[in-house]
Amino acid sequence: MARRATGTRGAGPKGARSPEVRLPPLRPWPGGELEPDGDYDGLEFAAVDLSGHDGAGARFMDCSLADCALGETALGRARFLDSVLTGPRGVGTHLAESTFRDVEVYDARLGGTQMHGAVLERVLIRGGKIDYLNLREARLKDVVFESCVLVEPDFAGARLERVEFVDCAVKGADFGGASLKDVDLRGAAPLEIVRGLDRLSGAVISTGQLLDLAPVLAAELGIRVE
Repeated sequence: MARRATGTRGAGPKGARSPEVRLPPLRPWPGGELEPDGDYDGLEFAAVDLSGHDGAGARFMDCSLADCALGETALGRARFLDSVLTGPRGVGTHLAESTFRDVEVYDARLGGTQMHGAVLERVLIRGGKIDYLNLREARLKDVVFESCVLVEPDFAGARLERVEFVDCAVKGADFGGASLKDVDLRGAAPLEIVRGLDRLSGAVISTGQLLDLAPVLAAELGIRVE
């Protein structure tokens, strides 16, 4: 049985719903190249190098991708449904306008991942480090970032609902133009926001985080502190 997100519970915003992933017996991936608009159902991709493959528009359902290289893999508009990704790694993975629904991601090592316009629903991202994650104009609902490091994530123009940051580091985040509802940032340490503090009305932060963000908030509001 797949591990479940714990999330931050108790007083505060509504907690995110956990993904429900129960993989059936899987068949090994036979190899070859991913195909645009391909249909991959019930497959196990184990330590496969998919770097540079073109799987745009493909559908992955009830799949396991473990220790796979995804450098510059083209997966725009791809759909990942009821699947588990363990140890994905690579730079420049293209996932624009993709869909992740009931997906668990563990120990990712990714950089410059393009997910603008993507839809994430009931997704757990646990462990690992993701640099320069582009989630501009994306929609996130029931998403948990847990025990991971996010360096300069870009949420500009995104819509976040029931999103939790649990025991993770958020460095240099951009929330400019974003819409937040029931977003729990209390578990982020550090929490560094470089843009979009005025968009946090639908989020909850701790008193300590407020004090840490005070200089940036003052600057954004044009307040001079002497």
